[in-house]
Amino acid sequence: MQLTNKGSVATALAGAACALLGTPAAQAEEEMLKDWKFDTAILYYGETDRVSLAEGVINASKTNDDDSIFNVKLVIDTLTGASANGAVAQPYAQTFSRPSGKDGYVVNAGDTPLDDTFRDTRVQVSSSWMQPFADTWRATGAVNVSTEYDYLSLGLSGLLEKDLFMRNTTLSAGLSFQFDSIDPVGGTPDALTSMLTPTYIGDDNDEGEDEFEWDDDYEEGENKTGSESKTTTDLIVGVTQVINRRMLMQFNYGLSVVDGYMTDPYKLVSVVDGAGMTQDVIYEGRPDSRTKHSFFWQTKYALDSGVVDVSYRFATDDWEIDSHTIDSRFRFNLGDNNYIQPHLRYYQQSAAEFYRPFLNQNDPMPMYASADYRVGEMTAYTVGLKYGHKMENGHEWAVRAEYYQQDPKNAGFDEPGVLADLDLYPSVKAVILQFNYHF
Repeated sequence: MQLTNKGSVATALAGAACALLGTPAAQAEEEMLKDWKFDTAILYYGETDRVSLAEGVINASKTNDDDSIFNVKLVIDTLTGASANGAVAQPYAQTFSRPSGKDGYVVNAGDTPLDDTFRDTRVQVSSSWMQPFADTWRATGAVNVSTEYDYLSLGLSGLLEKDLFMRNTTLSAGLSFQFDSIDPVGGTPDALTSMLTPTYIGDDNDEGEDEFEWDDDYEEGENKTGSESKTTTDLIVGVTQVINRRMLMQFNYGLSVVDGYMTDPYKLVSVVDGAGMTQDVIYEGRPDSRTKHSFFWQTKYALDSGVVDVSYRFATDDWEIDSHTIDSRFRFNLGDNNYIQPHLRYYQQSAAEFYRPFLNQNDPMPMYASADYRVGEMTAYTVGLKYGHKMENGHEWAVRAEYYQQDPKNAGFDEPGVLADLDLYPSVKAVILQFNYHF
């Protein structure tokens, strides 16, 4: 809101000043904005019976007389719905406590445990400045701030680029630093400690809401602490090469080092007996460091009728997660002002060394454990289509529709007793809709 107010005041003052000089206010505003470019977007992401997201983006950039570029971006998104808590399904109804520790919820027999209180609103503001110097050099500095109800992120980054061989080759090197503060609802749980399970009383009260009873010996927050933090340092080096008048190719190497709290404070792990029945539910725990290497290749090829864009990324880390991503887009021009762009993406990853869909009661407690499917073995694919149109005034708009499906896999775990008859790895299916406007 402050940014909006400042912009309005600046525009009003500029219009008033020009009016004193005999220039209409509308013309003054046009003069102020003529060097600016704006990109706006509205996006919807919806999973079947799970999380949905609505996001708005506005990005503004201004090219100055010395070819420097100033950029500012605002992102606001809201997530609602139900998120998998990590516990396994059971042939009977299960009761869990809310993250706050002050309420509970019941999951029906055979259903994947989902916490239906998932709510979050994120606001992110970022800005950058790109400055050319010494004819063939460019330097970019950027800052970003992102805030949620339980999360604050602050970041700084820098990028240096050098053109060679008549600007047919570009070398680049970038460094970024991110500081995150995590303050979970109800506090940060101690890893691998038991979650308090309330007793379900019923829903026959006057308000028709579920009622739960808590153990008299339980003290709220007895196994929880305050906020946590983590830092992320990223390094990227790359080369972009013009192959010929139609082909452009890029290669990047990335190194990411994370230190600090990387456990999801809202995720759980079930402890089961030999019959597959849950005997305890504990909070997950992950290592407090992670080093990741990534290798990226991209090729763009201009055809008479459009542009082909294909990329591949391989990533590996010391959590033993290896991933492969293939992404392809083909922009096909429908005359001078219209185009369509099919999109196909495939993703595959292996499981982290500490991933466990459940723990066996008779086995020793591991140092780390997580049942979060996002660190398990999986494949995923995205297929979609984008349509764009350029208007007579130079403005452009585009719409995009995609289907996404993520398929978790069994990473070689035996399923004892009743678990063999339950779906422990349900697919996640979602639709993505987006509208863009450039002016």
